[in-house]
Amino acid sequence: MAANPASINLTNQFLIAMPGMADDTFAGAVVYMCEHTDKGALGLVINKPIDIKLRNLFEKVELPLDREDLADAPVYFGGPVQTERGFVLHEPVGGHYSSSLTIPGGLEMTTSKDVLEALSNGAGPKKVLVTLGYSGWSAGQLEDEIARNGWLTVSASPEIIFDTPVELRYERALSLLGVHPSMLMQEAGHA
Repeated sequence: MAANPASINLTNQFLIAMPGMADDTFAGAVVYMCEHTDKGALGLVINKPIDIKLRNLFEKVELPLDREDLADAPVYFGGPVQTERGFVLHEPVGGHYSSSLTIPGGLEMTTSKDVLEALSNGAGPKKVLVTLGYSGWSAGQLEDEIARNGWLTVSASPEIIFDTPVELRYERALSLLGVHPSMLMQEAGHA
């Protein structure tokens, strides 16, 4: 009997790609889920840096970046949708920006330039992860992928997003489930 799709809500959770993920875009990915409703889901990949540093992104939008702690931070591939748009995942600051999504129990995600302006002059949230693009699923699509063992899910940890070296994020996200990558087989065995 299929579970009622409305009963699953992955907001403020990590999606962790299973080994053998058929879609190369998400192989080895950890996705922070910003929104999950019966209409679909939106998340940001947090462990796939691209060859752009934040200082380069700020130059592109003609803003100085006075935060040395951020200048050399990478920009991340957030997902395959709207890859020309920036998405800023940050610690909660209480809706200071014109286009922020407050993630219940979790972080905030802002798409408006005002958060970049705040960061540029040394203000703004202390902890940020900036992506180009996002990951999106239509109604029922993500539930279907989970049912086919494409993803593991676990409550998200901001420490993994902001304080863990990128190459360790997949393993640390799995460790929240008490799982080590070596415990996951590439393919299902046949008895």
